[in-house]
Amino acid sequence: MKTYNDRTKSNAVNMEVGTRFPLTIKQIGINGEGIGYYKHKIVFIPNALPEELVTAEATEVTDRYIRAKIHTMRRESQHRVPTRDSYAEEVGGFELEHLSYPQQLKFKRDLVMQSLEKFKPRGYNKYQIRATLGMENPYEYRNKAQFQIRIIDGHVAAGLFKPGSHDLVDLEECSVQMPATMKVMRALVQMIEDLEIPVYDEEANSGIIKTIAVRVANETGNVQVTFITNSPKLPKKRDLLARMAEELPEVTSVMQNINKGKGPLIWGDETVHLAGSTAITEKIGDLQFRLSARAFLQLNPQQTDVLYAETKHALRVNKHDTLVDAYAGIGTIGLSLATKVKQVVGMEVIEDAVKDANFNAALNGIDNAQYEVGTAEEIIPKWLEQGLQVDAMVVDPPRAGLDEKLMEQILLADPEKFVYVSCNPSTLARDLVTLTERYNVEYMQPVDMMPQTPKCEVVVKLVRN
Repeated sequence: MKTYNDRTKSNAVNMEVGTRFPLTIKQIGINGEGIGYYKHKIVFIPNALPEELVTAEATEVTDRYIRAKIHTMRRESQHRVPTRDSYAEEVGGFELEHLSYPQQLKFKRDLVMQSLEKFKPRGYNKYQIRATLGMENPYEYRNKAQFQIRIIDGHVAAGLFKPGSHDLVDLEECSVQMPATMKVMRALVQMIEDLEIPVYDEEANSGIIKTIAVRVANETGNVQVTFITNSPKLPKKRDLLARMAEELPEVTSVMQNINKGKGPLIWGDETVHLAGSTAITEKIGDLQFRLSARAFLQLNPQQTDVLYAETKHALRVNKHDTLVDAYAGIGTIGLSLATKVKQVVGMEVIEDAVKDANFNAALNGIDNAQYEVGTAEEIIPKWLEQGLQVDAMVVDPPRAGLDEKLMEQILLADPEKFVYVSCNPSTLARDLVTLTERYNVEYMQPVDMMPQTPKCEVVVKLVRN
């Protein structure tokens, strides 16, 4: 399968922004955009599908590529479907909503193949890549809404920025969010407006409320709200909390995170408790997990069960195994396997998450699991020096993939049973170049955790070669 990465360097094309030109879409790119070629130069065009013929309008022209938008649809794909969200073409998180769901699942498997062909890890053309595991209803699955708060036309708005900008799109509805998150979010917007609580102004770096995070526990229906603010102060706090208690009884935890200034990060270092409990509790499989404000949890509870079941199946641990849970988060993967192994040891860089992981072990009566604060590349060598025998390992890194030093430690620890859970097929394929020096890929199982987007999780079973 040939991808645009394999093509030779593009010829120069004289074109200006606003120029219109015919374009046939050849494939979908890693970010969900349609890809075509104009005079051998690659063109990226959002919301376009393979085999469609469009009149494109250039929005950005560089020496290497052209970005464009659809001006006129001349031939439509048979797999195109109506979008449920009117703003699906304006913000991220809906990049594939115009593509039928069976084709989304097929694309995500193809995305894994494209990534392998780009990096070419050893034996990649013989890997068993299974069909993507999808959802019966690929909507209303996201358990967390993290919306920016701004003033638009004199009113409080909550939503997402347009790609590459800080232009906010007010999301009054959202088909991929659980209804509870949107109900709470819209109620909070109204309360903030009614109480005239200052909203953040980015240009002036003034105002208070910058972002609101709403997370729902699927099992209990309890909701946690975190106000992310530009100052420790929260004007009208008492009035706001009183209205929340009266109008939103499902909100059982209210927190405030302070993030001063214009920095690119949404969350600051300091989080304080405002009302209710300091956390909510979610159930995954047979276990309960405490979720503090900054704790990471997969956004799709239904598919999380699928993902972890596939991870367990791939690892095939036994009562004699010591399992290392790298990038442990709040311990969801490691604790779900604790009853099947001799011991679980894990690490995570976020201190609150480690506290949650150890708390969750105690909460579920698990006494053979322990988590430490730090990076895997720091902690694993310490454990090896202490004589730890690593029989099995599971890694679930962020989108950036594995740290090079960690891969060195994995090869040094040499676990017999090894599973890589990836949220980014591209960095996964890159990492496999190193890992396949010691391991063979037995199979790869894509799991669709985020329908309507190009994002895909992959469970990879590795065996020592």
